[in-house]
Amino acid sequence: MAYRNLKDFVQRLKHENELVEIAKPVSPRLEMTEITDRVSKAKGPALLFTNPEGYDVPVLINAYGSERRMALALGVDCVDEIADRIRKLVAMKPPGTWREKLAALFELKEIAQYFPKQVKEGRCKEVILKGDQASLDRLPVMTCWPNDGGPYITLPQIYTRDPVTGIRNVGLYRMQVFNGLTTGMHWQIHKVGASHFREYAKNKRRMEAAVALGGDPALLYSASAPLPPNIDELLFCGFLRRSPVELVKCETVDVDVPADAEIVLEGYIDPEEERMEGPFGDHTGYYSLAEPYPVFHITCITMAHDPIYPSTIVGIPPQEDAFIGKATERIFLPLLQMTFPEIVDLELPVEGGFHSLAIVSIKKSYPGHGFKIAHSLWGMGMMSLTKSIIVVDAHVNVHEYGEVLWRVANNVAPERDVQFVKGPVDALDNSSEYPSFGSKMCIDATRKLPNEGYNRPWPPDISMSGEVKKKIDRLWSELGLPISLEESKRRVFQITPEDIAP
Repeated sequence: MAYRNLKDFVQRLKHENELVEIAKPVSPRLEMTEITDRVSKAKGPALLFTNPEGYDVPVLINAYGSERRMALALGVDCVDEIADRIRKLVAMKPPGTWREKLAALFELKEIAQYFPKQVKEGRCKEVILKGDQASLDRLPVMTCWPNDGGPYITLPQIYTRDPVTGIRNVGLYRMQVFNGLTTGMHWQIHKVGASHFREYAKNKRRMEAAVALGGDPALLYSASAPLPPNIDELLFCGFLRRSPVELVKCETVDVDVPADAEIVLEGYIDPEEERMEGPFGDHTGYYSLAEPYPVFHITCITMAHDPIYPSTIVGIPPQEDAFIGKATERIFLPLLQMTFPEIVDLELPVEGGFHSLAIVSIKKSYPGHGFKIAHSLWGMGMMSLTKSIIVVDAHVNVHEYGEVLWRVANNVAPERDVQFVKGPVDALDNSSEYPSFGSKMCIDATRKLPNEGYNRPWPPDISMSGEVKKKIDRLWSELGLPISLEESKRRVFQITPEDIAP
């Protein structure tokens, strides 16, 4: 289901009892964060602050802060439905690399109907502000944490084009507000927006850009998705929402933006100008420190007559961004599996910020298979930034951390089963030896084969026979125990003889 705009999504959240409106005046400086942090940690609802202190634009936050709301945002009952759509489409094409498969997906006739289309007007053009009127002082931009360098726009969709190929990119990069007309542009070195900027910088040319806030929630998700540089995020968004994205031309820059965005910031970046950006309370749970980043200059602001300002906070997990990340984990798993069919499942723990730790289960077939998969994942797009990878056998539930720790504790001989390499890491990683570069680790927690340096029979897992289990199931109600049969089967993890068969 496609939403016309963010307001449409807010109405859906209200209808589903997933939204609470807060009419009491609350300051965007720290106070909204404290409220949202408590609600987020308690797995509470989306919040609409209808009376931000000092502003007349409502603030929507925690809109994606649960599995159910993330599914609602993408118009499905469960995000696995999207993964199933991708599986069916990719399966129609012959084998190839994961990038080829993703590209092939968008060549299919079914996808052609989802290409973005141009329109003349839209919700984002109801109010046009230029000159002195085009000021960020009108917007309730949040200062999230006490040591932040200033207010931050935290859910911007940033639209740029490669000056050589003309290919569009939509990225999600935080923007520190320096004053009413300038912000930082925190695109990390590995991001596509940063590569566009480097191309402009080669010729010392100004880079035009636009920032959209709001619209169909699928736009925001697509901006965050780890797509290859040659795949248009707006085409992917059209696929997600089963309807093409409508675009309008900006007023002062040659950039197209979603017609039904709530607010659009138009402007440019001078390649010869940098400013210290940060600190910022980040999704790692630590402050990322101040560093020089490019400066975005605003030339025009357009918006709806009655805009809603979308925002989020990040900090010590879990936060709202956990559920956006989990949607990516599920949606992009089929593409990994099509390239590496031995992969059974993948878990990117929220506590690891999605780049610090990955747990992957595989159908192990030969010695060194676990290390092979780890190195393969380190060569895959944004998976290249993963700092630590744990590999387990096919029957292990990667989402049950107790079971994973059991396998690591009992299956791993550190000298044999832990491997260290050097490579790129997330720019926000505070532990790496150098900025954006450091050591990485794979832990092979699979059962070891005789020719993997293990020369004894591998011990069997403890498991009750199926015959006894069935007999006790039949007798359970006669035993007089204070728990139900269903409760008796809810163990941390279950193992059957079939699971551990060689």
